[in-house]
Amino acid sequence: MQINWESDIKQFTQYLKFEKALSINSVNSYKEDVLKLWQFTELNYKNKNAAELTYSNLESFIRWIAEMGFSAPSQARIISGIKSFYKFLILEKKLEENPAELLETPKIRRKLPTVLSVEEINKIVNSFDRSLPEGQRNVAIIETLYSCGLRVSELTELKISDLFFEDDYIKIIGKGNKERLVPIGKIAKKLILVYLNSVRGKPKKRYENFVFLNKRGEKLSRIMIFYIVKNAAINSGIKKVMSPHTLRHSFATHLVEGGADLRAVQDMLGHESITTTEIYTHLDKQYLRDNILSYHPRNKNAI
Repeated sequence: MQINWESDIKQFTQYLKFEKALSINSVNSYKEDVLKLWQFTELNYKNKNAAELTYSNLESFIRWIAEMGFSAPSQARIISGIKSFYKFLILEKKLEENPAELLETPKIRRKLPTVLSVEEINKIVNSFDRSLPEGQRNVAIIETLYSCGLRVSELTELKISDLFFEDDYIKIIGKGNKERLVPIGKIAKKLILVYLNSVRGKPKKRYENFVFLNKRGEKLSRIMIFYIVKNAAINSGIKKVMSPHTLRHSFATHLVEGGADLRAVQDMLGHESITTTEIYTHLDKQYLRDNILSYHPRNKNAI
């Protein structure tokens, strides 16, 4: 089957957008990666198409991007894009063997994220004045972020219709519009119900279904969540740099340290990175729920 750089890059981007449901930014990033390979090929292997490039040719491309000054993380991302492109060509039966399959990414020294101890989480939770409506709301927010490992955008978009408390789940729409079911423990569930039934104000039109609202009856903004988390850390005397993502990191770390299956934790976080998806396995929902409800420190004891 004949391969043309221009048409196949176009088909590849359509595949990423419509079948993989990636964001526009992600699609454009992968497109740029393949365009770099095309540029390299034009400079070094005139008139060769993607199907004619060998593993040795692709290794030369990796050396070329390194010489161009791309950092190790950037090189890894570009290589990931090239691998995705070749997997697409295999999927479309435009190639029989994948020359990119054995390409190795440069080792990246990753900065470890800030993680809170269970004691520090308890300090934050206990720092709120629950006699105040905003205090009851904010403690429910902190507990939900930590107990479910949510991104801040997933919390602000959480709907009442996404709460399946009878089955100990909440439905989350994550990156790339991907839907996942997240087990929720007794403490987070209890605090959300107290908030909804006792202190949540009257919502404005269009915001009736959002769980967490501001004083005006509108959904909370990302900035407001950052403000709540940062002030909670200050009021608790915690000196670490805090953000909502710190609670997500703490969620994952505490589960792994407690003995939870690493693949279950990765699935719980809703990671869809093209570079790590291959190591994930499909897990039964009951198995996921048992892992989270058994190992998360918030679920071992009720308030």
